[in-house]
Amino acid sequence: MALIALLSNPRSTGNRAMLPRVRSFCAQHSEIFHYEVEDVAQIGEALRTIARVKPRVLVVNGGDGTVQTTLTELYHGGHFEGAPPPLAVLPNGKTNLIALDLGATGDPIAALERVLEIARGGVEEHVVSRELISLTNGDSDTRPVLGMFLGGAGLADSILFCRNKVYPLGLPNGLSHALTFLAVVLSLMVGIRAAFLPPRPRPLTVSLIRQGVIQGSFALLIVTTLQKMLLNTQTFSGDVRPGGLKLMMVNHSPVSLVRAIAAGVSGKLGHRAMAGVHVERGDEIRIEGDRSSVILDGEVFEARAGGAIVLTHTTPMPFLRLAA
Repeated sequence: MALIALLSNPRSTGNRAMLPRVRSFCAQHSEIFHYEVEDVAQIGEALRTIARVKPRVLVVNGGDGTVQTTLTELYHGGHFEGAPPPLAVLPNGKTNLIALDLGATGDPIAALERVLEIARGGVEEHVVSRELISLTNGDSDTRPVLGMFLGGAGLADSILFCRNKVYPLGLPNGLSHALTFLAVVLSLMVGIRAAFLPPRPRPLTVSLIRQGVIQGSFALLIVTTLQKMLLNTQTFSGDVRPGGLKLMMVNHSPVSLVRAIAAGVSGKLGHRAMAGVHVERGDEIRIEGDRSSVILDGEVFEARAGGAIVLTHTTPMPFLRLAA
């Protein structure tokens, strides 16, 4: 039996420089069972092997796509007897939203040391439950993809702009994200189309079972089960309305965007109605539009022609929170 099972994807961007340190750390700590995959398609087999050592904690060391595939396999695969061990995520992706939500920030090795410390002393008081977003195209025969943070509309366009236009410049992540944010604000204020700016978001129709339909063009569309969102803003945790999925949409205008960011940073998002900012909770969300694309934990999904992207929430899964 291992205290920790560490699942690493050497091909993730962060691991290109960090993996030698991870390997060295694991070699010095026999309580860690380290499994490396060459491709995310091998994660299912990796989890079947990891289940045999019965770890107290499962740690994912990879980018957003690695985390998403691991979540999907854990939920659907049945690799562990009963519930899987609590999941921890090292801060090793471009955005690290799941790691941030679980209190894993800064140096990944320091986070791994913290996980080992918790595993040695008992994990129970550090375990938190999180629901997952289940994404399908509405076809009952399609295997859902699982994640925790989804961006659509202008946000999806901005993420793709950052990935395709800004990241190739080789700048630090923080500076890349700042430049992308400035480009988004500039495109909102100027209202022009240019190759050096993100495209104007296409009109969308977003439907919730109980709350009705919202239509328009949106600078931001976020669906999440996390407690924190972009720019370290808080989700509307004080909202007691029913529904496992938290939805925020911001109209395509600079005033609405600034208003939403200010409310999120101050912890007031969702506490009162704001013009141009739509905050809802729901059990099922349908997103429809011409070539409507969303990004779930770093992976891009697009609705079929005339179809919809359908989001529901799962039963809770255990995660390990590193912060005190």
